[in-house]
Amino acid sequence: MDKVKLGARTYLNPMPVVLVGAEVKGKPNYMTAGFVAVLNYQPVVMAIGLSAKHHTTLGIKKNRTFSVNIPSAKLIKEVDYCGLVSGRNVDKSKVFSTFYGKLKTAPMIEECEVSYECKLVKSIEMRDIIFLGQVVEAYASPRCLKGGAPDLAKINPLLLSVPDSFYWKVGKRAGKAWEIGKSYQPKK
Repeated sequence: MDKVKLGARTYLNPMPVVLVGAEVKGKPNYMTAGFVAVLNYQPVVMAIGLSAKHHTTLGIKKNRTFSVNIPSAKLIKEVDYCGLVSGRNVDKSKVFSTFYGKLKTAPMIEECEVSYECKLVKSIEMRDIIFLGQVVEAYASPRCLKGGAPDLAKINPLLLSVPDSFYWKVGKRAGKAWEIGKSYQPKK
């Protein structure tokens, strides 16, 4: 085996960059997060991993709602800013234009191409907190749709690499999923 041991660290690169929204003390608050995943298809369940110390966690715990917003690369400065400052010290409600959906307490971002409105179904407390949210509605900017669904190229999302802490943009297509493997021939 010609591998180097790296220890138990996170190297699942790249990771999507999202803005998590929660209403905290009557105001929308947004924080940048990289630990996000879709865990279930029906119902759609998303997971976000946040530090228990984050200001945003207060709103998620109190209202039992949150949003996951997918920003485009053109919002890189605003996205990074929301990860640099805490809502405890800075009012981030003015960074973006906020809208609300069905749940009324999960603030979402107009400037983001896609937003998911989630109701909290479970939280798992470890060193950090994993919030599991059922998506009650997804919203998209018409400009990022292709055939009625969000198009990755039009969204132009930010990605994050760890541990070097760089933002990336999506590259070109590599192949059609559930199709390209049909031409594989096993070694004999």
